[in-house]
Amino acid sequence: MLRYVTTNDGKVREARAYIECEPLDYDYTEIQSPNIGTIAAHGAREAYAHAGDPVLVDDAGLFVDSLSGFPGPYSSYVEDTLGIERVGRLAAEDEAAENGDDTGDTHRAAFRCVLAYCDGGEFDATPDPVDRANRALAAADGADDGTDVPVKLFEGTVRGRIVSPRGDGGFGYDPIFEHDGTTLAEMSTEEKNAISHRGRAVAKFGEWFVER
Repeated sequence: MLRYVTTNDGKVREARAYIECEPLDYDYTEIQSPNIGTIAAHGAREAYAHAGDPVLVDDAGLFVDSLSGFPGPYSSYVEDTLGIERVGRLAAEDEAAENGDDTGDTHRAAFRCVLAYCDGGEFDATPDPVDRANRALAAADGADDGTDVPVKLFEGTVRGRIVSPRGDGGFGYDPIFEHDGTTLAEMSTEEKNAISHRGRAVAKFGEWFVER
């Protein structure tokens, strides 16, 4: 049984458009890293060790071009501490300082999601930028701490721009992220899922998993 590690029913419904899966409520250790792939892969290894079943773990974030990718992996924390409107103002202020005004650029940004799969078996783990040194050391020492378990990563991205908040739907940064003229908060669930970063990552995984 494939288990999607989440307590978010919306994520499971979105994933089920592409794959058969069941939710797994497991609070894995969310390590601090500037790489969302590293975070997701660590969680997948830990969740697999807990469940003993094939697992999927995702990590996602909003990456604002003018802020050098901030908030990125820290998106949830920044949302809770600064709020989404402040992130929007920071993006505009930074571009204004760089361009000499606040009208020249488009406040470009992207939502990115990395989905990590682990089943304890052997497979081609490329791309896997995670724990290569640790995995080599663990193998050399004969350690069985989970760091040598292969993980497969799948990334989905949706490009857009940061705007003033619009719309009453969605959650998180959806009101300030505009894609093709519409914020995610202005879209229906079906419209949002059709272009979402998570959906794109799950679709890539589904194509691979059929062969797996």
